[in-house]
Amino acid sequence: MRHPTIPDGPRVRRVHSLAAAAGAVAFLVTGAVADAGEMGGTMALSITSDAFEAGAEIPRKYTCDGEDLAPPLAITGVPDGARSLALIVDDPDAPDPAAPKRVWVHWVLYDLPPATAGLPEGGDPPSGTRAGRNDWGRTGYGGPCPPIGRHRYFFKLYALDTALGDLKSPDKAGLLKAMEGHVVAQAELMGTYQR
Repeated sequence: MRHPTIPDGPRVRRVHSLAAAAGAVAFLVTGAVADAGEMGGTMALSITSDAFEAGAEIPRKYTCDGEDLAPPLAITGVPDGARSLALIVDDPDAPDPAAPKRVWVHWVLYDLPPATAGLPEGGDPPSGTRAGRNDWGRTGYGGPCPPIGRHRYFFKLYALDTALGDLKSPDKAGLLKAMEGHVVAQAELMGTYQR
């Protein structure tokens, strides 16, 4: 009876390579876990809503077809070095998702305190928060009101290493310019709506 032998050929080298790769991956994962522990297990900046899941439809209540209220928002993972937060809500699908021509801005807030854990339904911001102008030319929230098709609405949250102070109700472009070089973390939540 012949005993099987394992040839020292390409197949064996491949097995050795796979084993080495697995060891490297295990090392990287272990290192990542160790790094997370050393950093105190900090979480990434996040923005969510109890009103809708990421990528899901925004309820009618929060649109121009309903009560036009800002949806409730929850904020977690603000970095320790943050000195303020900013929020921009916009729609890149205006006027028609099949042929978008511009980004329509629905809400601009800045200088939210870094301890802000969220915004309640209706969007009443904490003391010290400043408001910018949306594309209706007013401050405050303006809900989804798409003329045609299903649009995407991005709630973009920024953690900044400074407070920006009075920018005289800036529009989105003015706020983005003021934030240049100060963004330490960013997160977004996207919802959709079709009339």
